[in-house]
Amino acid sequence: MYGPATRAEARTLVAAGLTYEEAAQRLGVSRTSVYRWQNGLSRVRTGFVGPVCLRCTGFPVADGDYAALLGFYLGDGHIARQKGRARVMRLTIYQDARYQESIREIAELQRRVVGSAPGVRTLRGCLGVNCYSTHLLCLFPQHGPGRKHTRPIVLEPWQDEIVAREPGAFLRGLFHSDGCRVVNRVRKGERRYEYPRYLLSNESADILGLAGDALDRLGVPWRLNRPNCLSVARREGVALLDQYVGPKR
Repeated sequence: MYGPATRAEARTLVAAGLTYEEAAQRLGVSRTSVYRWQNGLSRVRTGFVGPVCLRCTGFPVADGDYAALLGFYLGDGHIARQKGRARVMRLTIYQDARYQESIREIAELQRRVVGSAPGVRTLRGCLGVNCYSTHLLCLFPQHGPGRKHTRPIVLEPWQDEIVAREPGAFLRGLFHSDGCRVVNRVRKGERRYEYPRYLLSNESADILGLAGDALDRLGVPWRLNRPNCLSVARREGVALLDQYVGPKR
């Protein structure tokens, strides 16, 4: 709909410091279009690209890519049936629009794991990174009716084998969806000190348990500081997670 000149001008405006909204208003286009052009994402596509599936057709997928996308799905992902297409499903990973690197990472993981072209939608308070396939239920058998914390979330043996080989990638997906790296500031009397820590919040005890298992595999000490929140605060544990997770950007 818009030519290369408009797309290039949008990228120039964003590089000059304008927000997506300001650049969109100046050019008379949508904010979503400016975001897609700036981050190299396609339009949302409503079709299945090809018969590719690591379970059904042996489509080659790197363990780390699958483990990371599984973490993103369990944290902030949703699978739904595409309207008007009986077999096609849509995977949406939700992410705050501030974290552009995470959004680009999610899109690239969807491209490599699912084998379809990802797209992005502007939603209320966040962005949704989407891809479409007839094999999403093969890849993510944890899908089911209702919210994840209302049903059991258990990995199948083949998934557990992948996560066992790539626990760091799995944790990256989880922490970059439902977690964060923060700086704790503590005051004891006249003394003040601060230290970094990781927090992972999820209403599903099963998902927190999977995160704990992956942390154990890496040798990262952790604890539940609330029933729905996992904490990594010891210096050596934070240093290990920095190698695999790091702060969201």
